[in-house]
Amino acid sequence: MEDNQAQTGKVALKYGVILGVIGIVFNLMLYYQDLHYQLDLKRIFFTIGLSLVFIVVGSFIGIQEFKTKNDGYLKFKEGMKIGVGMSLIAGIIGIAFSFVLAKIIDPEMEQKAIEYATEMMLDSGMDPVEIDKQMESQKNSNVYWQVAGGLVFNLIIGFVGSIIPALILKKDKPAY
Repeated sequence: MEDNQAQTGKVALKYGVILGVIGIVFNLMLYYQDLHYQLDLKRIFFTIGLSLVFIVVGSFIGIQEFKTKNDGYLKFKEGMKIGVGMSLIAGIIGIAFSFVLAKIIDPEMEQKAIEYATEMMLDSGMDPVEIDKQMESQKNSNVYWQVAGGLVFNLIIGFVGSIIPALILKKDKPAY
């Protein structure tokens, strides 16, 4: 049993790093197009959907690899461990890169995001005083809450994205 747990961890690590690198490439593409700070509802939903697709595909490939190495058998729990672990590792890599992007590569990113959000709120007809209050609260956001929120988000996406591949590929060893 210990051998299987080590293998799930290795597979989760391998595909988590791959997904983390894909996320970095995606964020660099946004950066080079100067879109990395522009968060609106459409982009948020697109990013969540794209993340879910990557997690499902990565989970499917990773779980299939584990199943092949495990003589064709896979417990649902093992599939979920791979998917959620992979998502957690990719999330840690993504969060670390986000800090590098915001603090080193583009230190003006926060100010750009605030200006973009202010412009969007003004365009929607919001009161300037209310906008100032909201922007001030964004400037004082806690880094620890941001990291925790990012990790929880990745765990939820990993859980949801690995359910289907784990169910499809599940094959228990015969009891005899």
